[in-house]
Amino acid sequence: GSGLNANQRYIPAMPPARTAHRVAVLALPTVVPFDFSVPFQVFGYAAVGLGNYRPLACGVRAGRVDTSRGFSIVAPHGLDALRRARTIVVPGIDDLDRPIPAAVTRALVRAHARGARIVSICTGAFVLAAAGLLRGRRATTHWADIPVFASRFPDTVVDPGVLYVEAGRVLTSAGIAAGIVLCLHLVSADHGAEVANAVARRLVVPPHRSGGQAQFIPDPVGPPSGPALAATREWALARLGARLTVADLAAHAKLPVRTFARRFVAETGASPLQWLLRHRLLAAQRALETTDTGIERIAERFGFGTAISLRAHFRRTLVTSPLAYRRSFRAGRMA
Repeated sequence: GSGLNANQRYIPAMPPARTAHRVAVLALPTVVPFDFSVPFQVFGYAAVGLGNYRPLACGVRAGRVDTSRGFSIVAPHGLDALRRARTIVVPGIDDLDRPIPAAVTRALVRAHARGARIVSICTGAFVLAAAGLLRGRRATTHWADIPVFASRFPDTVVDPGVLYVEAGRVLTSAGIAAGIVLCLHLVSADHGAEVANAVARRLVVPPHRSGGQAQFIPDPVGPPSGPALAATREWALARLGARLTVADLAAHAKLPVRTFARRFVAETGASPLQWLLRHRLLAAQRALETTDTGIERIAERFGFGTAISLRAHFRRTLVTSPLAYRRSFRAGRMA
């Protein structure tokens, strides 16, 4: 399996374009500052190379907004900015019992109806659910708030074990750092893996963690006395075309297979084979975006064996074909 959840789909809802891609970031009272900053960092870095993302800070009305950490921010725009936004991001809020203004829910519903992409970070999912945008959908939020969310919104299928869920044009993410993962996923969907990886390097974060990976990793670094697995991952990345097994990786790390697999999940949030498949897909995406190498050769080079196998994995994970992916992002890059 790829480690991706059923709702996570490659949907290039916002194709590469020269016109400004307005990203409205909605700050409600008790907004979590880290959540609020994430889209500005991710889309701000992306704008350096792409030139079309334009993040906008919005509030219920223009002016000061109190955060959850004792200081205020200033939102230059009110809810009117949502009317022009192609993507709307709702960061987490700290006070989950505070009523969501009716004007906010109306604005979100209208934006969704006209085709905007609606995104939540952490407890921002409570705002989307209050607006009815998660009714009958699969969604997620911070693992610690799952019980409250599930009892308050029983008509939403809440998944506590994933980083983000993509249900068409409505996307929800888990705790704070998962917002970075989701925003990078959006950059990849809009402009390709190569651009998303460049943004990730600027942010000094891993280039991709699939939405189906675990929210809560209880032992992220492993026993202090144990061998680090980073060297083994680097070794594997240099051999993506080889038929690597978990036993091969464990042998390189000089660990029993079961111990290696347990530590690998603890460090990365994915099984060794899920991790390998995702990096093979990323390598294939980059090759399709940046080279004219044939699909059969790309399949062989990055461990898929045949073009048929590569097409099957693209269809299952990205819901597109390698040829359609290349046409989309090579055309966007040339434009």
